[in-house]
Amino acid sequence: MSLIVQKFGGTSVGSVERIKAVADIVIETRKQGHQVVAVLSAMAGETDRLVELAGQAAKEPDSRQLDVLLATGEQVTIALLSMVLQEKKYQAVSYTGGQVHILTDNVHNKARIVDIEAMRVKKDLAARKVVVIAGFQGIDEQGNITTLGRGGTDTTAVAMAVALNADECRIYTDVDGVFTADPRIVSEAKRMDRISYEEMLEMASSGSKVLQTRAVEFANKYKVPLRVLSSFKEGPGTLITEEDESMEQALISGIAHNRDEAKLTLISVPDKPGIAAAILSPIANADINVDMIVQNVGVDNTTDFTFTVHRNDFNKALALLKKTARDLGAKEVTGDDRIVKISVVGVGMRSHAGIATKMFVALADEGINIQMISTSEIKISVVIAEKYLELGVRTLHSTFGLEGENDVVDDAAG
Repeated sequence: MSLIVQKFGGTSVGSVERIKAVADIVIETRKQGHQVVAVLSAMAGETDRLVELAGQAAKEPDSRQLDVLLATGEQVTIALLSMVLQEKKYQAVSYTGGQVHILTDNVHNKARIVDIEAMRVKKDLAARKVVVIAGFQGIDEQGNITTLGRGGTDTTAVAMAVALNADECRIYTDVDGVFTADPRIVSEAKRMDRISYEEMLEMASSGSKVLQTRAVEFANKYKVPLRVLSSFKEGPGTLITEEDESMEQALISGIAHNRDEAKLTLISVPDKPGIAAAILSPIANADINVDMIVQNVGVDNTTDFTFTVHRNDFNKALALLKKTARDLGAKEVTGDDRIVKISVVGVGMRSHAGIATKMFVALADEGINIQMISTSEIKISVVIAEKYLELGVRTLHSTFGLEGENDVVDDAAG
């Protein structure tokens, strides 16, 4: 008997009818002889509704109270799914994050999982019960309710799979796998049968919304096989697992994009040791994540320092940067919250030269200006103006032949 953790996102549990469909998926998995732990998000749009209510109650809601409010969304779905399963004569028990004792740190709204006490769940599974767990939430050492941030239910599911030594963690969404690009932008985008943890991590960090980055990191660290499937139609989905060294690798696996980027630049800062730390420390202290960084040193002993943040953090980061600019004697601060990031991802880059050139030429031929560039061993990212997003994604998808048979390179041959 295998143990399967199944995660269902907001669109999958968006109504009682959808929850009944989820129950059918759970039951079918049980009929196949598996033990099942279901991890649920709140209904689609519910978290946004609760955030809006908090905004009506207070201009700057206390983070602890906000977590108390936001955690209620998942309680609705886990209770309803358990009721449906019981109605269908299956034993089911629902637990909040606190009841499972998903222990987190005390950073409200962006907590990280520290430990999970899984004994209670194991006993229920041994008693042939379906265990239904609220995603996105936990408790800190003081017993305060915490939430894990957007997409945190993915992280809960993977963490439960690790704690229970599950055979597979299945992520059910509104798409039937991981695609070579967003099908809403590229109609020729293809579903991938499998992708490595490393490639999926780069895709997720570059804007692919299928999986949350922290969940992929967790799965990679503990080697939990992940499978992305649709809760709306049957299919094999996409398996995310370890890279198979014996197989030929696609030159480029996929094109990811992120609309949530904003760019800030500090112009003519004195070029001296510690300047990067002085610029970014206030940003980090405000719990703002920085993505791409570019520093250009001029001939006049000054430097221009550019970095990107999430678009939601733009105004806050801009205000902090203006204060830093005054302190450092910088010439000017500029910002742009109408940019996007496009990334090409593929383990084949390790053994094949010229990917960057091919990418840059393709964008240039379409008149798309590149504002920033960032690379890793298997990813190249560029920042461009937002208006060129769809053109850029389609161009690169076509350039690297992802709408037909993927180009492949023989890793063994180098």
